[in-house]
Amino acid sequence: MRLLYEVIAFLIFVCLSVPLVAQQPTLKDSYNGCFLVGAALNHAQFTGQDAKEAAIIKAQFNSISPENVLKWESIHPQPNSYNFGSADQYVEFGQRNHMFTVGHTLVWHSQTPKWVFQDDKGNPVTRKVLLKRMREHIKTEVGRYKGRVNGWDVVNEVVDEDGTLRQSPWLNIIGPDYIEKAFEYAHKADPKAQLYYNDYNLENEPKREGALELVKKLKAKGVHITGVGLQDHLNLDWPTAEQLNTTIDEFGKLGMKVMITELDVDVLPSPFQDPTADVSVKVASNPKYNPYRDGLPESVQQQVTTRWADLFRIYSSYCGVVTRVTLWGVSDKDSWKNDWPIKGRTNYPLLFDRNAEPKPAVNAVIEAAPKKPS
Repeated sequence: MRLLYEVIAFLIFVCLSVPLVAQQPTLKDSYNGCFLVGAALNHAQFTGQDAKEAAIIKAQFNSISPENVLKWESIHPQPNSYNFGSADQYVEFGQRNHMFTVGHTLVWHSQTPKWVFQDDKGNPVTRKVLLKRMREHIKTEVGRYKGRVNGWDVVNEVVDEDGTLRQSPWLNIIGPDYIEKAFEYAHKADPKAQLYYNDYNLENEPKREGALELVKKLKAKGVHITGVGLQDHLNLDWPTAEQLNTTIDEFGKLGMKVMITELDVDVLPSPFQDPTADVSVKVASNPKYNPYRDGLPESVQQQVTTRWADLFRIYSSYCGVVTRVTLWGVSDKDSWKNDWPIKGRTNYPLLFDRNAEPKPAVNAVIEAAPKKPS
């Protein structure tokens, strides 16, 4: 019996002597009560083929967006053919892990098959035909995921850099009201889903003013629009804090919820004079635009870390207006920035590196979160 007491006493001593290791806070927990923290997923991640990144997603994020599987070319490649296999797996992943699930995107000028805008002779269809195709597509896609996809990017990139509506086949065939029609069809298909307008470069004043005017017109017509998505494909020095604050402020004043929908931070020299995220633009390879093939210098890594923390401080200063911050990808190896606008570059735009290990920026973002009362 004495031996038993001695063993128990020793175990108590050991337990009291070993310091308790606090569990590392996660991104989603750090901003709980302020906004959701999300990531855009590819097929390998939401199917579990990339087990390491799937585990990161489950641990760090509480919202997901699909990179490609809900876009028109993936879902509806031919007039009478729908392909929901991968999309179903994406939605099931979100449900299984109790995540806020986003649908991206219903109406876009890019990644939409040519047949959508053409008749069987290759000529542009009429307004009536294109509206019918839009309505049927949205009814089918949104209707399939009614109650399971929580919010939809209804229209994507519809304003040009000067603030006018983008000259797309949607605008040229249907007219300016194609945007309100898209929202109308989406709301009818799922009256409880959140519905968004999503765009890039809204921190630039001319484009922002055009987008603000668009939202005002939609609201005046009674269109069911929940919020505005700022894509925020950023770099180390653009946009400024003032531009970010002004943009969030102005949309917030219109009663819009603001989502940061496609966040990444490009660290490479840009071949453009002005920032853009136009996926159709391609630039020839040039070594001067790919300076970090063998790794990121520590000085640049420090800049990246500071930039990420500063961004999250700005976003979290708008708790209640900013409702979601979504990274466009999980790790550097899968980012679209490696191949755009120059194929094969080595970029470092996300919070996890090419081995899916957290960068110093992860801790910096967590430490930048608003302090909760103890």
